[in-house]
Amino acid sequence: MKKLNYIIPFLFFASSVFAQTIYTQKDVDVCNAKFDFAVSENLKSQPINTVLIEVAKTFIDLDYEANTLEKGDKEQLVVHLTGLDCYTFFESSFVFARSIKKGKTSFQDFQNEVTNIRYRDGKIDKYPSRLHYAADWLYDNAKRKNVKDITEEIGGMPFNKKINFMTSHSNSYERLKSNPEYVKQIAKVENEMNNRDYFYVPQNYISCVEDKIQSGDIILITASMEGLDISHTGMAIRMDDDRIHFLHAPIKGKKIQITEKPLSEYIKGLKRHTGIMVARPLEP
Repeated sequence: MKKLNYIIPFLFFASSVFAQTIYTQKDVDVCNAKFDFAVSENLKSQPINTVLIEVAKTFIDLDYEANTLEKGDKEQLVVHLTGLDCYTFFESSFVFARSIKKGKTSFQDFQNEVTNIRYRDGKIDKYPSRLHYAADWLYDNAKRKNVKDITEEIGGMPFNKKINFMTSHSNSYERLKSNPEYVKQIAKVENEMNNRDYFYVPQNYISCVEDKIQSGDIILITASMEGLDISHTGMAIRMDDDRIHFLHAPIKGKKIQITEKPLSEYIKGLKRHTGIMVARPLEP
Protein backbone atom coordinates (compact mmCIF):
# COMPACT_ATOMS: atom_id res chain seq x y z
CA MET A 1 0.00 0.00 0.00
CA LYS A 2 1.36 3.43 -0.95
CA LYS A 3 2.03 6.00 1.70
CA LEU A 4 -0.66 8.63 2.04
CA ASN A 5 1.56 11.56 1.13
CA TYR A 6 2.11 10.01 -2.31
CA ILE A 7 -1.58 9.43 -2.90
CA ILE A 8 -2.53 13.01 -1.94
CA PRO A 9 0.37 15.22 -2.99
CA PHE A 10 -0.98 18.45 -1.49
CA LEU A 11 -1.61 16.97 1.94
CA PHE A 12 0.21 18.58 4.86
CA PHE A 13 1.29 16.89 8.08
CA ALA A 14 1.64 19.65 10.65
CA SER A 15 2.95 19.18 14.15
CA SER A 16 0.81 20.34 17.05
CA VAL A 17 0.87 19.87 20.80
CA PHE A 18 -1.52 16.92 20.37
CA ALA A 19 -0.38 15.00 17.31
CA GLN A 20 0.23 15.53 13.64
CA THR A 21 -2.61 17.17 11.74
CA ILE A 22 -3.65 16.16 8.23
CA TYR A 23 -5.00 19.01 6.09
CA THR A 24 -4.63 20.81 2.77
CA GLN A 25 -4.05 24.46 1.91
CA LYS A 26 -7.70 24.62 0.82
CA ASP A 27 -8.73 23.69 4.36
CA VAL A 28 -6.61 26.53 5.72
CA ASP A 29 -8.20 28.92 3.22
CA VAL A 30 -11.73 27.85 4.16
CA CYS A 31 -10.92 28.19 7.86
CA ASN A 32 -9.52 31.68 7.43
CA ALA A 33 -12.49 32.71 5.29
CA LYS A 34 -14.94 31.62 8.01
CA PHE A 35 -13.05 33.61 10.63
CA ASP A 36 -12.94 36.65 8.31
CA PHE A 37 -16.71 36.32 7.88
CA ALA A 38 -17.13 36.24 11.65
CA VAL A 39 -15.17 39.48 12.00
CA SER A 40 -17.12 41.21 9.21
CA GLU A 41 -20.42 40.26 10.87
CA ASN A 42 -19.22 40.98 14.42
CA LEU A 43 -20.34 37.49 15.42
CA LYS A 44 -18.27 37.40 18.59
CA SER A 45 -20.81 39.71 20.22
CA GLN A 46 -23.69 37.32 19.50
CA PRO A 47 -24.87 34.31 21.60
CA ILE A 48 -23.12 31.08 20.67
CA ASN A 49 -26.28 29.53 19.17
CA THR A 50 -26.54 32.47 16.78
CA VAL A 51 -22.86 32.25 15.88
CA LEU A 52 -23.17 28.52 15.21
CA ILE A 53 -26.14 28.98 12.86
CA GLU A 54 -24.61 31.92 11.00
CA VAL A 55 -21.42 29.96 10.35
CA ALA A 56 -23.34 26.79 9.47
CA LYS A 57 -25.39 28.65 6.85
CA THR A 58 -22.19 29.58 5.03
CA PHE A 59 -21.70 25.85 4.30
CA ILE A 60 -25.08 25.51 2.53
CA ASP A 61 -24.70 23.90 -0.94
CA LEU A 62 -21.33 22.36 -0.05
CA ASP A 63 -21.11 18.72 -1.19
CA TYR A 64 -21.63 15.86 1.22
CA GLU A 65 -18.42 13.86 1.58
CA ALA A 66 -18.15 10.67 3.64
CA ASN A 67 -15.26 9.07 5.54
CA THR A 68 -13.09 12.18 5.59
CA LEU A 69 -11.68 11.33 9.03
CA GLU A 70 -10.38 7.90 7.99
CA LYS A 71 -7.01 9.03 6.68
CA GLY A 72 -3.60 7.58 7.39
CA ASP A 73 -2.77 4.31 9.09
CA LYS A 74 -2.99 5.69 12.63
CA GLU A 75 -5.22 8.12 14.48
CA GLN A 76 -4.24 11.68 13.67
CA LEU A 77 -6.18 14.93 13.75
CA VAL A 78 -7.86 15.47 10.38
CA VAL A 79 -9.13 18.88 9.30
CA HIS A 80 -11.23 18.58 6.16
CA LEU A 81 -13.50 21.53 5.32
CA THR A 82 -14.01 21.18 1.56
CA GLY A 83 -16.66 18.46 1.93
CA LEU A 84 -18.56 17.44 5.05
CA ASP A 85 -20.72 14.58 6.32
CA CYS A 86 -23.49 15.03 8.87
CA TYR A 87 -21.10 14.70 11.81
CA THR A 88 -18.24 16.87 10.55
CA PHE A 89 -20.78 19.52 9.49
CA PHE A 90 -22.22 20.13 12.92
CA GLU A 91 -18.81 19.57 14.52
CA SER A 92 -17.08 22.13 12.30
CA SER A 93 -19.85 24.69 12.80
CA PHE A 94 -19.67 24.20 16.57
CA VAL A 95 -15.88 24.44 16.59
CA PHE A 96 -15.98 27.66 14.59
CA ALA A 97 -18.59 29.09 16.96
CA ARG A 98 -16.55 28.24 20.06
CA SER A 99 -13.34 29.59 18.53
CA ILE A 100 -15.04 32.83 17.49
CA LYS A 101 -16.57 33.34 20.93
CA LYS A 102 -13.15 32.73 22.55
CA GLY A 103 -11.49 35.19 20.20
CA LYS A 104 -9.10 32.46 19.09
CA THR A 105 -9.23 32.52 15.32
CA SER A 106 -5.98 31.16 13.91
CA PHE A 107 -5.82 27.85 12.05
CA GLN A 108 -3.87 26.41 14.99
CA ASP A 109 -6.67 27.55 17.33
CA PHE A 110 -9.17 25.74 15.11
CA GLN A 111 -7.12 22.53 15.25
CA ASN A 112 -6.92 22.74 19.03
CA GLU A 113 -10.68 23.18 19.34
CA VAL A 114 -11.45 20.30 16.95
CA THR A 115 -9.31 18.07 19.16
CA ASN A 116 -11.16 19.28 22.23
CA ILE A 117 -14.58 18.51 20.74
CA ARG A 118 -13.85 15.33 18.75
CA TYR A 119 -11.93 13.25 21.29
CA ARG A 120 -12.75 11.81 24.71
CA ASP A 121 -11.68 14.31 27.36
CA GLY A 122 -10.27 16.44 24.54
CA LYS A 123 -7.23 14.19 24.03
CA ILE A 124 -6.08 12.08 21.09
CA ASP A 125 -5.00 8.63 22.20
CA LYS A 126 -5.34 6.22 19.27
CA TYR A 127 -8.50 5.25 17.40
CA PRO A 128 -10.78 4.41 20.37
CA SER A 129 -10.26 7.88 21.88
CA ARG A 130 -12.33 9.40 19.09
CA LEU A 131 -15.99 9.85 20.10
CA HIS A 132 -17.36 7.54 17.42
CA TYR A 133 -20.86 7.23 18.89
CA ALA A 134 -22.81 10.50 18.81
CA ALA A 135 -24.51 9.71 22.12
CA ASP A 136 -21.07 9.21 23.65
CA TRP A 137 -20.05 12.54 22.11
CA LEU A 138 -23.06 14.12 23.81
CA TYR A 139 -22.18 12.62 27.20
CA ASP A 140 -18.50 13.55 27.03
CA ASN A 141 -19.04 17.12 25.84
CA ALA A 142 -21.85 17.66 28.35
CA LYS A 143 -19.58 16.38 31.13
CA ARG A 144 -16.98 18.95 30.13
CA LYS A 145 -19.65 21.68 29.84
CA ASN A 146 -19.17 22.30 26.13
CA VAL A 147 -22.87 21.54 25.62
CA LYS A 148 -25.88 20.82 27.81
CA ASP A 149 -28.02 17.77 27.13
CA ILE A 150 -31.49 19.31 27.36
CA THR A 151 -33.37 16.25 26.10
CA GLU A 152 -34.88 15.19 29.41
CA GLU A 153 -35.87 18.70 30.51
CA ILE A 154 -37.79 19.42 27.31
CA GLY A 155 -39.84 16.25 27.75
CA GLY A 156 -37.58 13.39 26.71
CA MET A 157 -38.29 9.80 27.65
CA PRO A 158 -35.77 7.10 28.65
CA PHE A 159 -33.74 5.83 25.71
CA ASN A 160 -33.46 2.14 26.49
CA LYS A 161 -31.40 0.54 23.79
CA LYS A 162 -28.39 -1.74 23.82
CA ILE A 163 -25.53 -0.16 21.88
CA ASN A 164 -23.08 -2.56 20.23
CA PHE A 165 -23.04 -1.63 16.54
CA MET A 166 -19.30 -1.09 16.13
CA THR A 167 -18.22 -4.30 17.84
CA SER A 168 -20.94 -6.38 16.18
CA HIS A 169 -19.88 -4.96 12.80
CA SER A 170 -16.15 -4.71 13.49
CA ASN A 171 -15.25 -6.06 10.06
CA SER A 172 -16.81 -2.95 8.53
CA TYR A 173 -14.24 -0.73 10.27
CA GLU A 174 -10.71 -0.98 8.89
CA ARG A 175 -9.03 -0.03 12.17
CA LEU A 176 -11.12 -2.53 14.16
CA LYS A 177 -10.67 -5.30 11.61
CA SER A 178 -6.90 -5.06 11.92
CA ASN A 179 -6.65 -4.45 15.67
CA PRO A 180 -8.50 -6.75 18.11
CA GLU A 181 -7.34 -4.59 21.04
CA TYR A 182 -9.30 -1.66 19.64
CA VAL A 183 -12.40 -3.87 19.49
CA LYS A 184 -12.00 -4.56 23.21
CA GLN A 185 -11.66 -0.85 23.96
CA ILE A 186 -14.72 0.04 21.89
CA ALA A 187 -16.63 -2.73 23.67
CA LYS A 188 -15.74 -1.03 26.95
CA VAL A 189 -17.14 2.25 25.61
CA GLU A 190 -20.34 0.50 24.55
CA ASN A 191 -20.70 -1.07 27.99
CA GLU A 192 -20.32 2.33 29.64
CA MET A 193 -22.94 3.79 27.30
CA ASN A 194 -25.33 0.96 28.12
CA ASN A 195 -25.01 1.79 31.82
CA ARG A 196 -25.86 5.48 31.40
CA ASP A 197 -29.25 7.16 31.48
CA TYR A 198 -30.01 8.61 28.06
CA PHE A 199 -33.24 10.29 27.00
CA TYR A 200 -34.86 10.99 23.65
CA VAL A 201 -37.97 12.68 22.27
CA PRO A 202 -39.87 10.09 20.18
CA GLN A 203 -40.72 11.26 16.67
CA ASN A 204 -44.45 11.59 17.39
CA TYR A 205 -43.76 14.06 20.22
CA ILE A 206 -41.21 16.35 18.57
CA SER A 207 -43.85 18.85 17.47
CA CYS A 208 -45.05 19.04 21.10
CA VAL A 209 -41.65 20.24 22.34
CA GLU A 210 -40.69 22.31 19.31
CA ASP A 211 -41.15 25.58 21.19
CA LYS A 212 -38.41 24.49 23.62
CA ILE A 213 -35.84 23.96 20.84
CA GLN A 214 -33.71 26.91 19.71
CA SER A 215 -31.93 27.71 16.48
CA GLY A 216 -28.40 26.43 16.89
CA ASP A 217 -29.29 23.48 19.09
CA ILE A 218 -27.50 20.34 17.93
CA ILE A 219 -29.91 17.58 16.92
CA LEU A 220 -28.93 13.91 17.20
CA ILE A 221 -31.50 11.69 15.48
CA THR A 222 -31.95 8.31 17.15
CA ALA A 223 -31.69 5.19 15.02
CA SER A 224 -34.07 2.30 14.42
CA MET A 225 -31.14 0.06 13.41
CA GLU A 226 -30.24 -2.56 15.99
CA GLY A 227 -27.24 -1.70 18.15
CA LEU A 228 -26.91 1.87 16.84
CA ASP A 229 -27.57 4.99 18.88
CA ILE A 230 -27.74 7.83 16.34
CA SER A 231 -28.41 7.62 12.61
CA HIS A 232 -28.07 11.29 11.61
CA THR A 233 -27.06 14.68 13.00
CA GLY A 234 -27.52 18.35 12.24
CA MET A 235 -28.74 21.60 13.73
CA ALA A 236 -32.11 23.12 14.53
CA ILE A 237 -32.99 26.32 12.70
CA ARG A 238 -36.18 28.34 13.13
CA MET A 239 -37.49 29.57 9.79
CA ASP A 240 -39.96 32.26 8.66
CA ASP A 241 -42.89 29.90 9.26
CA ASP A 242 -41.88 29.96 12.97
CA ARG A 243 -41.21 26.21 12.81
CA ILE A 244 -38.00 24.40 13.65
CA HIS A 245 -36.40 22.98 10.50
CA PHE A 246 -33.24 20.90 10.12
CA LEU A 247 -29.92 22.20 8.78
CA HIS A 248 -27.85 19.18 7.78
CA ALA A 249 -25.60 17.34 5.35
CA PRO A 250 -28.04 14.70 4.04
CA ILE A 251 -26.40 11.82 2.11
CA LYS A 252 -23.83 11.15 -0.57
CA GLY A 253 -24.73 12.95 -3.76
CA LYS A 254 -26.57 15.71 -1.92
CA LYS A 255 -25.50 19.10 -0.63
CA ILE A 256 -25.76 20.74 2.78
CA GLN A 257 -29.27 22.14 3.05
CA ILE A 258 -32.21 23.19 5.21
CA THR A 259 -35.15 20.80 5.08
CA GLU A 260 -38.27 22.09 3.36
CA LYS A 261 -40.38 20.32 5.98
CA PRO A 262 -40.17 21.11 9.70
CA LEU A 263 -37.93 18.81 11.75
CA SER A 264 -40.81 16.77 13.19
CA GLU A 265 -42.26 16.02 9.74
CA TYR A 266 -38.86 15.30 8.24
CA ILE A 267 -38.12 12.67 10.88
CA LYS A 268 -41.54 11.04 10.58
CA GLY A 269 -40.89 10.53 6.87
CA LEU A 270 -37.88 8.25 7.35
CA LYS A 271 -38.15 4.79 8.92
CA ARG A 272 -34.52 4.75 10.06
CA HIS A 273 -35.23 7.65 12.46
CA THR A 274 -37.08 7.18 15.76
CA GLY A 275 -36.68 10.50 17.59
CA ILE A 276 -34.12 13.06 18.74
CA MET A 277 -31.62 13.97 21.44
CA VAL A 278 -30.91 17.69 21.79
CA ALA A 279 -27.62 19.33 22.80
CA ARG A 280 -27.52 23.06 23.55
CA PRO A 281 -24.13 24.72 22.96
CA LEU A 282 -22.81 26.50 26.04
CA GLU A 283 -20.83 29.72 26.04
CA PRO A 284 -17.12 28.84 26.27
